[in-house]
Amino acid sequence: MSWSIEIDANTCIGSGMCAGVAPDHFELVEGYSTALQDRTEPSDDVVDAAESCPVEAILVKDVETGKVVAPEE
Repeated sequence: MSWSIEIDANTCIGSGMCAGVAPDHFELVEGYSTALQDRTEPSDDVVDAAESCPVEAILVKDVETGKVVAPEE
């Protein structure tokens, strides 16, 4: 199983919560969030980062099914 990580650059406010929660998966570049990889193995840290984003700019999906993993609706 693999997850995709998408960041909506127009929504991101650069709070840094994602990089603080999951530094192995996210970093801030020029003040905005960037995923270190477009795909990742399932990880609680990735879910926590998406859930902690104050503007829900991070979308995590199951690559096979397309189902949204985080944030929860």
